[in-house]
Amino acid sequence: MIKIGIIGGSGLDNPNILKQQEEIQLDTPYGKPSSDLLTGKINNTEVVILSRHGKNHSITPTNVLFRANIYSLKKLNCSHIIATTAVGSLKEEIKPGDFVFIDQFIDRTTKRNSTFFDNDKVVHFPCSEPFCPDLRNLLAETASELNFSHHKKGVVITIEGPRFSTRAESNLFRQWGADVINMSTAPEVNLAGETGICYASIATVTDFDCWTERKPVTFEEIMRVMSKNAKKVKELIIKTLPKIKKLDCICKTKISESII
Repeated sequence: MIKIGIIGGSGLDNPNILKQQEEIQLDTPYGKPSSDLLTGKINNTEVVILSRHGKNHSITPTNVLFRANIYSLKKLNCSHIIATTAVGSLKEEIKPGDFVFIDQFIDRTTKRNSTFFDNDKVVHFPCSEPFCPDLRNLLAETASELNFSHHKKGVVITIEGPRFSTRAESNLFRQWGADVINMSTAPEVNLAGETGICYASIATVTDFDCWTERKPVTFEEIMRVMSKNAKKVKELIIKTLPKIKKLDCICKTKISESII
């Protein structure tokens, strides 16, 4: 059965969009998820909506219980996850307002639990292609149909936060080949992979990171651009959902081949 977890609601909890709404409270072996889980149907597709940073954006990136969030979506039988995230651009050609459908990540976090397999099993999980290529391609295809400015691929570097980068760090990340920067993709994507959930991200570019020596980015500016793009994100997700039909994806089998 196809059931889509959506991390970062983007206004999809509107009763005019999400039908048969039910709010579910869960506890997990890793603590409570960031928010109650809102289930329902968008058109004929079953979805589960989770707010990564809490309903009132009260949880810092470091304090998000990523394992609890992914475990909750798996417990509710989600087959796929579409995650939304705000990113800063590390390339001149990737502009504020663009979407990037990330295909690679560099993890520069230091304080997060990044695996479900840290006690009873030895697992070496393959991560050469961490994002589901099928789901990512569907999102990019839909963005093209809607004439949204987007980039089919991109490398995101996830930093610990809560501070933004120094200019020296920003320039270093550019030298490493990163395209965009955020504080949320790792370890969310690899945790989804460990549970066999297909995961893809809609990254909304909110600003140029500080390498450009433009005016320093502020949280207010990030939220302004995110709000401006919210309607597009919502439209992109709604139009993509009916296209998601595959269950026989490589994402489903990687973990079973990784346990020692």
